[in-house]
Amino acid sequence: MAHTFDELVEMQTAADQAHRRVLELRDTYGRPTTAWSPEQTHAYDTAWKDWRAMAADVQAAVTAHAEAEGTDRYSVEAAVRKKARHPEPEPATA
Repeated sequence: MAHTFDELVEMQTAADQAHRRVLELRDTYGRPTTAWSPEQTHAYDTAWKDWRAMAADVQAAVTAHAEAEGTDRYSVEAAVRKKARHPEPEPATA
């Protein structure tokens, strides 16, 4: 299923948020070690797997979108990441 550009941006934003969660847990718990509690290990593993699954979904959707639009995948991926990570500010209303 080909996604719209805006859907790709939403998917990338969600994957980026999931990645930030992984980094947050790593910062809180320290690097993955055997000294983590079972709960910490479970929380980190779950967050990491969620992030990787989302990232894989984004990659597949970007590829499908590029093929459907007849454009190169790299350009689509770069545009999606730019829009997701550096959105334009909403215009001010008076």
